[in-house]
Amino acid sequence: MNPIGLSTRDLVKRFGGLRATDGVTLDIEPGELHAIIGPNGAGKTTLINLLTGELRSDEGSIRLDGEEVGGTPVQHRVGKGLLRSYQITSIFDAFTVIENVCLGALRKQGVRWAVWKPLSAYGEVMAKARDIVEQCHLSDVADTVVANLAYGQRRQLEVAMSLAADPRILLLDEPMAGMSAAEGAAAIELLRSLKGRYTILLIEHDMNAVFSLADRISVLVYGKIVATGSIEEIRNHPEVRRAYLGDDADA
Repeated sequence: MNPIGLSTRDLVKRFGGLRATDGVTLDIEPGELHAIIGPNGAGKTTLINLLTGELRSDEGSIRLDGEEVGGTPVQHRVGKGLLRSYQITSIFDAFTVIENVCLGALRKQGVRWAVWKPLSAYGEVMAKARDIVEQCHLSDVADTVVANLAYGQRRQLEVAMSLAADPRILLLDEPMAGMSAAEGAAAIELLRSLKGRYTILLIEHDMNAVFSLADRISVLVYGKIVATGSIEEIRNHPEVRRAYLGDDADA
């Protein structure tokens, strides 16, 4: 896997008179888990939508692996390995976990599944799918119909199907939202196991998850990046403490 970089320069998106992103400049280093935090309405999801191509920026640039992609469609960026989990595919509730991951791998290879042919007949693809299912801690439910999964397991399946598409950069927008404490802990362990193998941009409100996973953190407030740094730098940044963590945040 060749190194890949994702960067933005002076990225602006306007909605009427509101600047949802206001001159955002970021550098996501190959192999790092870079978290973006900020209060509600800070522009985090807008930023993700700009990176994926679901929104077009009004100003600024987005470079992926050295190529300007700001004006390119979603599928071009997916083809270059920039993936957001829910973009990849719909989950088929009537199929098992392993079958869903297998279908994701087939789509990546451009293979059309013949409905009269069992998925088990696609030996190499099925082997890849089983590896990914194990990697995502879903082996115990590999043969379970998706409709019977717990919520947290379903979210893990979304990540598994993303991995089946061979991402180089994985964009995760609040992957732990709505999870129980136990499901959240399992999700953290999954993301920890992916660190270093993929470049990951994580948007997450669960600060315990962010502080236990991130290599670096950027803080977005009112559409602007107010700080980027290590966990300790962000914990102790006075503007960050005021704007997001609170003045009484532990250092």
